[in-house]
Amino acid sequence: MLNWFQALLPKEGKFFDLFEAHSKTLVAGAVSLRHLLNGGEAVPLYCAEVAGHEDAADNITRDVLLAVRRTFITPFDRSDIRDLISSMDDAIDQMHKTAKAITLFEQRQFQPDMVRLGDIIVQTSELTAEAVPLLRSLRENAGRLNAIAEEITKLEDQSDALYDAGISALYKGPARKDPMAYIVGAEIYDHLEKVVDRFEDVANRISAVLIEHL
Repeated sequence: MLNWFQALLPKEGKFFDLFEAHSKTLVAGAVSLRHLLNGGEAVPLYCAEVAGHEDAADNITRDVLLAVRRTFITPFDRSDIRDLISSMDDAIDQMHKTAKAITLFEQRQFQPDMVRLGDIIVQTSELTAEAVPLLRSLRENAGRLNAIAEEITKLEDQSDALYDAGISALYKGPARKDPMAYIVGAEIYDHLEKVVDRFEDVANRISAVLIEHL
């Protein structure tokens, strides 16, 4: 009887639309972050862009959490929905933290490995944006979702290597004689590497949903 009653209730289809809208803010934020790593006088402009994308993402996250409370039938477990949107929001929050650190330290030039980390951030954001629409049909898209998760994990491994190389270059370079320059550089590397970590968290959440519902 309960199953029959639930079948009569309207299902909330906008969760997927909200996930996809949020994934677009991730790509937009990643692209703005990558642009600011080119350096120069446009850095403050791109920092502001990252902040704007983070605000948009926060609004979408609130809509998702509100819908979870108000919706009787959800596309998958409520805890999975909350965990997924929270991990996505953590990714753009970390981009914003990176931009805030760059603003605080008034940086206008960036190390080559910072730029390469920015490239990886764009790649992981684009893979995430590809994965999210596939959640509408988990069984049909299981193979590609698993492949995307593996690609993001490999990119996260590359980001770890770039972080190590970047910190080493700071230590061996001119910053070795300038403690403040080393501290600032290491802080930016740490923020950038954490952005990639957050995207790996998203991939892990997607994998968890996939495992639970297949």
